[in-house]
Amino acid sequence: MTNTTGRPDALRVVVADDSVLLREGIVRILERAGHVVVGVADNGIELLRIVGATTPDVAIVDIRMPPTNTDEGLAAVREIRRRHGRSIAFLVLSQYLEPAFAQELVMEVGGGSGYLLKEHVADTDLFVDAVRRVAGGQVVIDPDIVARLLRPPARQALDELTQRERAVIGLLAEGRSNQAIGERLQIATKTVETHVNAIFSKLALEPAEDDNRRVLAVLAYLRARPDRGAG
Repeated sequence: MTNTTGRPDALRVVVADDSVLLREGIVRILERAGHVVVGVADNGIELLRIVGATTPDVAIVDIRMPPTNTDEGLAAVREIRRRHGRSIAFLVLSQYLEPAFAQELVMEVGGGSGYLLKEHVADTDLFVDAVRRVAGGQVVIDPDIVARLLRPPARQALDELTQRERAVIGLLAEGRSNQAIGERLQIATKTVETHVNAIFSKLALEPAEDDNRRVLAVLAYLRARPDRGAG
């Protein structure tokens, strides 16, 4: 299906969720934002078929779908990435606060992926922004998970972060750019870069591409949580 909105920035999206009400609500939100929904599914098998037929820009996927309602969504995401590489981005939805799933998503899927609680779909600005940012190759983690990660972490290296550095890594975890972090914290972009480099240094992250180190810094928070199970 071609882009019929007339907008050059419109995304082609597939939506997979076994809840008809939520699925149709997401479709309406996306269409109002100017994007094109090229297919909907209520299970992982149908999702794989539709993605293969349409090759969307983004797949929005419920973690728990039939038949077992455990991790069918993540299994489908892994298979889509195996088949299509990084040409398709993902936004995974969950009804529950599950940091372990967020960790798995970031570690196995990497850039162009996100994890969002279903209750935040109603915040249309946040939801549409998350879709746009994963399509742009960013990693997006739900703000509620970020808030939980910002509790005093278990590892000494993380304890060494200043209050400002904690604020910065929290926004990193949401997938924000240095410019966006600066605007949120009302500091200069160069100051943000200084804080980010200090975080990398305190977490002993070896020099590499900044995007990779940003993800590793977020993973340090995820791994430091003593209660990694579902929330």
